Amino acid sequence: MRVLVTRPQPASQHTAGRLSALGHAPVQLPLTQAEHHPDEVLEGLRLPHAAIAITSAEAVRVLQSLGTRIHAYLSEPVFAVGDATATAAREAGFTSVEAADGTAVSMIALFGDRLRQLTTDLPVVYIAGRPRSSTFEDGLAKLCIPAVTVEGYRMEPIAVDQATLSATLGQQPVDVVLFHSRATADCFFALPLQERELDVLSRARILCLSPNVAQAVPVSLRGRVAIAEHPDEDSLFALL
Repeated sequence: MRVLVTRPQPASQHTAGRLSALGHAPVQLPLTQAEHHPDEVLEGLRLPHAAIAITSAEAVRVLQSLGTRIHAYLSEPVFAVGDATATAAREAGFTSVEAADGTAVSMIALFGDRLRQLTTDLPVVYIAGRPRSSTFEDGLAKLCIPAVTVEGYRMEPIAVDQATLSATLGQQPVDVVLFHSRATADCFFALPLQERELDVLSRARILCLSPNVAQAVPVSLRGRVAIAEHPDEDSLFALL
């Protein structure tokens, strides 16, 4: 199958490689790119804190960009949104990493009591991106867990011209579209989709990582949507 991958790089290349290994034909169309803010992250880490929270592997990439300057923090408790983010943190050198079940809600449910104990005197530093859901921050506030949010990166839209869009979707129609995030899905459906591209989408399967991601799909295409059982790429691939 021809599978449209809309993730930013380098995640897009990783997903494309997995699809190729499974015998599919990936078509990459990154719609956003990360603008890193390492100085802000370092400033946040230098504040007294009890733990670090991360909700994406992109946050880990920002940390890695600090080079040797993160060495002083590698033994600190790190609370990650899911296995992929936790694996990225361990590969970056962090030695005390715990993973939730892939959502901010699960982070609050699994880590809330621990974070409350750890942050009696000092806050947790949350290395976040923009745009983002407020679910994790709202959950921390509800439990009266002190936190400092640091915007370590911002996902900026990539301009896609009509010729590129038509070539990607029209010349050889895709069978499946993958959406890993709400922001990416929002960007995709904000593109100047013409009748030909919309016709392709009406016949393709649209696979979404979560119900929140699926909400970005226009009502006219909701009948083509399938949602992963768990918010991770393995579950998304299980729908192929």
